[in-house]
Parts: sequence; structure tokens; C-alpha cells
Amino acid sequence: MNMHQDGLAAHLQALTQQLTAAQREWWQQAQAQLAQQPSATLAALLSGQCKRLLPASAVELARALVLAKALEHTPVTEQVPLLRQLFLWGDDQEKIALLGALDWLDSDGLCVALALQAGRTSNPQVFAALALDTAYPSRHYPERAFHQLVLKALGMGLDVGRVVGLTQRQGVTLNQLALDLLDEQLAAERTVSPGLPTVIAFDLLSAAQRQRLRSLSLPPQWRAYLN
Repeated sequence: MNMHQDGLAAHLQALTQQLTAAQREWWQQAQAQLAQQPSATLAALLSGQCKRLLPASAVELARALVLAKALEHTPVTEQVPLLRQLFLWGDDQEKIALLGALDWLDSDGLCVALALQAGRTSNPQVFAALALDTAYPSRHYPERAFHQLVLKALGMGLDVGRVVGLTQRQGVTLNQLALDLLDEQLAAERTVSPGLPTVIAFDLLSAAQRQRLRSLSLPPQWRAYLN
């Protein structure tokens, strides 16, 4: 599994800058332990210790770097199973750390199946770690899976403007899925998802689709897109 080495070095520097001398000493010992025994059990133990021993602002990053160090010293064929095991063992915050770091831990997209499994969560914070502010889905998801991720983000009320690569993935298919969701929400008299206009490529709508949207009682922010 290839990691983005430049990003890894920057993350390590960002972490150590937040630590006291005593915390840095513990961190160095933890890294040495992982180099000698890169097991899921030890990584899980150190992840738990991060919460107790490090500043709250540094815990998520430290947990991601624990994963990186464990992967660095794990045989290639065992790396994906290691991450899968740690994801299954992890609490929500540990899952968030893993998913948020996937883009620089797994530059080859070997963990797509794990990411898709993680995407079934009903926890908005865990899902947001996978869907928002990370390029992993846009780099590695097939079209249908990416569309499903966008629709689920809308359904959870997340800010889809933070879905990396959304503009590049827009098209006729996603337009139709977004319009179907709009129809469902209107028919059920539910609030229209505020992010829906962000998902639609309005220049690819047919004349009939645009005319129909103009005929609906939509929130004011839609007007700018339909003029």
C-alpha cells in the first residue's frame, strides 16, 4: 500500500509541534514499538493511549499516524486486513481518524471495499469523515458508488459543497438522481435538501427539466440557478 510520503512528513511535523517534551518522548516510544511489532492489537492499544496522553486537538491526527506507522512495517499482503481489523475494533472517533486519513494512507485505492462498507454507517460524523474534505472517493470510487455517497450526504444534511471532486463527477446521471430525490422530498412534503442545487449541473439539464423546476415552489436559492 503506497502512502503519500510528503503528506505523511507534514502530518508528523504538525503533530510534534503540538506536543510537550514528555508527550514527544511517549510518541517516539510508541513509534518504536510499532516498528518492532506492527500488529493490530498494538496499534489499537496505542490508539486508545493517544486519547489519554495527548492534547484533544492532536488525537485524531496521532491515531492516523499510528495507522501509518503500523502499515509501514506490515507486509503488503497484510496491510488491508490490518486496516479492516482496526476499523472493526475502533470506536466512532477511531473510525473517523481512519477514514479521514485514507487518501494519504492508501494512494492506490486498495481500501475501496472497506470505504464502501464504512459508508453504510448511520452516524453522520463517521460518514462525513469519508465523504467530506477528502479526495479518496473522487479518486477511487466508481461512478455509481460516488453518486450514492453524494445522495447519502444530502440525506444526512451534510454540506455537499465539501465533497471533493463533485464538479468533475457531475453529469446527466447525477442530475437525474438529484431530480428524483427532489421529487421524493416534495411528494413527502419534506424540506428540500439545501445542497441539492450544488449537485446539479444546470447547463446539462434539458429544456423540459429546467421548465419543470421553474414551475415548482422551490427555496429562493434555486432562482439564481434557473434564471
